[in-house]
Amino acid sequence: MITVTGSVETKLSAEKAFAFMSEFENTSKWDPNTPVMDKLTPGPVAVGHKYHAESEFRGKRQTLVYEVIELTENHIKLRGENKTVTAFDSVDVSPSGTGSVVKYTAEFSINGPAKIIQPLLKPAFNSLRDPALDGIRDTLNAMAAD
Repeated sequence: MITVTGSVETKLSAEKAFAFMSEFENTSKWDPNTPVMDKLTPGPVAVGHKYHAESEFRGKRQTLVYEVIELTENHIKLRGENKTVTAFDSVDVSPSGTGSVVKYTAEFSINGPAKIIQPLLKPAFNSLRDPALDGIRDTLNAMAAD
């Protein structure tokens, strides 16, 4: 499994930051590599809710279906899958002064025969990290300024 993780400090309160980040349909607002994230299940976010994602990876658009598998007051974890990859995305938010720290973790496992090249793909997955973290920080800080 390939793990990509990082944390950012934001000026937005932990409560507001988690409310925004846990609505996974907001992903396309902060992750430049995920242009499409549609909520498939109506109502407030809950375990079992599903999302349709389209992500850019190595110049190709990948479609995944995500499902919320864990949800607490400051933590959400989703499992996304298609025939070539299984992904686990988690967000943890904690207070920091008047703002918050947001930790984002994405874990990827290649499925099928391509699994043999998984170690070679680590740099490509790592390249997704900084644009996503920058997007989280900039989006949440802009919300704090409103």
